[in-house]
Amino acid sequence: MDRGQKQEMVASLNQTFRDANAVVVTHFLGLTAGEATDLRRQMSAAGATFRVTKNSLTRLALEGTPYQGLGALFDGPTAVALSKDPVAAAKASVGFAKTSDHLTILGGALGETMLDEAGVRALAALPSLDEVRARLAGMLSRPAAGVAAVLTAPAGQLARVFAAYGGERDAA
Repeated sequence: MDRGQKQEMVASLNQTFRDANAVVVTHFLGLTAGEATDLRRQMSAAGATFRVTKNSLTRLALEGTPYQGLGALFDGPTAVALSKDPVAAAKASVGFAKTSDHLTILGGALGETMLDEAGVRALAALPSLDEVRARLAGMLSRPAAGVAAVLTAPAGQLARVFAAYGGERDAA
């Protein structure tokens, strides 16, 4: 890789870090090609990306981003999981790490907040942005359904009374 290609890669990585809301740094020692493909699919399904990068170029790309503090984690066979959803990269990384001994979570960051491994695992336990939106929509629609039920109940009761009264008259 020549100097121009390296500069392009650093600029591309820098923009990727600027666009991400969450970053998880991992070691992937012993990860097979099949496992890597499976991991990338899981990341993509969760709305995150997984990139294996050269450590020295990644440290350069971190400069000027909120994730500068992660530079010390880039030692050995490292890769990054990135996402715009604050929880997606952490959920996908932790989920895969539970099933594979070849992926180790080193740490990460949420915005400018640096996280250790325990922090990434705690972040993964939180509901995703879509789950929070669904819960909020459910909470907002419940009172409306209750109001509708209360408003229709008297009319239904009145109809049953008329039906019962009409049935008694017809029987007599």
